Amino acid sequence: MAYTIAITGKGGTGKTTIAGLIVTGLVENGRAPVLAVDADPNSCLDGLLGVTVRSTVGSVREEARERSSSGALAGMARTEWLDLRIAESLVEADGFDLIAMGRPEGPGCYCYANNVLRDVLARLAVNYPYTVIDNEAGLENLSRRIVQSVDLLVLTGDHSKRGLETVRRLYGLAGEMKISYKKLAIIINRLRNDAAPPDFGALRAAVPADHFLALPEDSDIAGHAERGAAMGTLPRSNPVAAMMDGFIDVVLK
Repeated sequence: MAYTIAITGKGGTGKTTIAGLIVTGLVENGRAPVLAVDADPNSCLDGLLGVTVRSTVGSVREEARERSSSGALAGMARTEWLDLRIAESLVEADGFDLIAMGRPEGPGCYCYANNVLRDVLARLAVNYPYTVIDNEAGLENLSRRIVQSVDLLVLTGDHSKRGLETVRRLYGLAGEMKISYKKLAIIINRLRNDAAPPDFGALRAAVPADHFLALPEDSDIAGHAERGAAMGTLPRSNPVAAMMDGFIDVVLK
């Protein structure tokens, strides 16, 4: 059974970078193969991991809809055709594979779109010991139950008062939406001068997370982002990468 990590949070807080560090950390520390899932419609996890997505689950889903309505799938079950096309969309790399979900919905039945996304993940994830899902900002994907439950839900934010308040609000929404998770982690990213923000203590008191992690602003990671370099080329001795590796070890014990 795959151990599932889902990352979400405030937009612009380095959510996808954190997802990339988790994927590469799992691979580098002998926990491969990893299924990386880009569930953000903006689809930029592939660049961070040094691969290129050619096709998304959303585009395959829409193609299946068009072919089914035109009769082009005559003689082949739609599920069988979907499985073949999804397999072609899976990007294979050293230690991990990546699937991009693409647009969460298209014209027509909204339930059908959700069912396709959920079924694809369910069939793929059983082949990997670890699945890492980079969600869009907020809780939309998880609230639509594209996965029924996650082992670790990671909420990300920045050091600003608004960023910390967003994390607290997302925690509250997760409860209201009855999102199922076994453990909760809060990661506050890009701390300045390595100092915890004044409201960090209040957040810790308000949100009963299993793990809290504060990551400093890092010029090497910023440089990687500016150059479009893959997280896999970042030395694991990098302070932030090392902290993420330690975090993964603690969580998975």
